[in-house]
Amino acid sequence: MNDMTSNLRADRRHALLGLMAATAGATIATTSTALAARSSSSHADGTGNLAVLTSQLARSPRRRDFRTVPMVLDDPLMWDAQALDLVIAYRGERKQVWDNTAIDSPWLNLMRNSVNAQVFSFRHPDFLAVSATHGSAHLALYDQTIWDKYQLAKLAGPAFAFNTLIKTPDGALDASAHEDPKGLFGAAGNTIPILQKRGVVFMACHNAIWEQTGKLIEKGINPDHLSHEQMAAELTNHLIDGVVLTPGHRGNRSLNCNMPVSAT
Repeated sequence: MNDMTSNLRADRRHALLGLMAATAGATIATTSTALAARSSSSHADGTGNLAVLTSQLARSPRRRDFRTVPMVLDDPLMWDAQALDLVIAYRGERKQVWDNTAIDSPWLNLMRNSVNAQVFSFRHPDFLAVSATHGSAHLALYDQTIWDKYQLAKLAGPAFAFNTLIKTPDGALDASAHEDPKGLFGAAGNTIPILQKRGVVFMACHNAIWEQTGKLIEKGINPDHLSHEQMAAELTNHLIDGVVLTPGHRGNRSLNCNMPVSAT
């Protein structure tokens, strides 16, 4: 075999390998794009465990007409028992509970990043993130009406003149553009309503409501001169849509069962 023949065969071999690599690369890119699209749309199109849970939670009752509530809830009619049971019984394999305590921490950003990684990086569209919310972070679960009436900005700190965490970004955000840093998968998605649309569940804690009511009474922020039980009821009635009211997070071992816990 002369050198010309050997060189020709080598060139053909290299060309063939290059074509195979390019084809494989294109296939991987196409497959990754398809998987990402499927992951991002599985919740929206009503398929998968997370979509079923979200639909069930939307239909489950939330009582928000309390006149008074006691310090300790001892009757399931006083919290969102059905919704809580649905979350505990979630059949998805991957789930995570966040122990969120500080409103001025990056808690929403961390949950968004976690959901992004699970959905787009690891292809787990049914990943469930749950916020066990208490401490000052719990203030974000009240609507603006209650923020204004009880001057909750004084409890939230100087970074929160009003409840910015329940605002929805202006304009439509493209749910398929998961690489857009200005889209809902980026920092613009660091709001409770956006994360709820992505399947994140926010738990409200009755113990936190009771304690925050006590702080307001101590500060003399009680325009209607309500009792502790009456004011706690009013705060409960003004939880934002979609929140799941629990009797208390700390004692609920079932909520954390088989769920990794992250703290902020």
